Amino acid sequence: MPPTAFKKSDSSPVNVKLLLIGNSSVGKSSLLLRFSDEQWLPEDEASATIGVDFRVHKMEINGKKVKLSIWDTAGQERFRTITASYYRGAQGIILVYDVANRESFDALPRWYRELETYVSDSVVKILVGNKVDKEFSRQVTTEEGKAFAERMRSLFVEASAKTAVGVEEAFTEVVTRILETPELWAPVSNVTPDRNAVLRSNSKNMPGNIDLNANSSADDSAGCGC
Repeated sequence: MPPTAFKKSDSSPVNVKLLLIGNSSVGKSSLLLRFSDEQWLPEDEASATIGVDFRVHKMEINGKKVKLSIWDTAGQERFRTITASYYRGAQGIILVYDVANRESFDALPRWYRELETYVSDSVVKILVGNKVDKEFSRQVTTEEGKAFAERMRSLFVEASAKTAVGVEEAFTEVVTRILETPELWAPVSNVTPDRNAVLRSNSKNMPGNIDLNANSSADDSAGCGC
């Protein structure tokens, strides 16, 4: 293969799909808005996600270009059958709870059981304790969150969509770990037959999958009101 072919391959971005999950009102949409648009909406101005929303975001980690498709799911129980299909093809899962809401933390085992059903063990998971700006009303300690993440073999970060603390770190850590796991993003020709079968099943007609290489007149940072 000529050297130019290697150069082209090296410069091609890695497409990564992330999924944000967690109880309603823990701040999943706020974290995504802060990360993708560097904006924050006060809670009284924000509205609950209906079904699923997404953002496309470009970044570079250790010299490697990455094109993120970040899916933000509704936390309400009535949307579970809708959002379950969006687990397909996800290489990273961001589980969010509110450090000022004990109920959202206690619900995490249920979310992890759901992950056992829909994603493989190799998928990277990070637990994010959001709203640390509410330190005065904290109900879940940092030690509790970290210990739980370790038991579930997940990365851990505390963050605040309001102040931007930890937000960039959360997304960067999960993407970095994905890049360190080639089986999650390697070209089809370099993966196992079982992986090929999974990739073939992720046709663009299925919910939760988009062609990140397709040309579009829309701005990459635009959202989708799914």
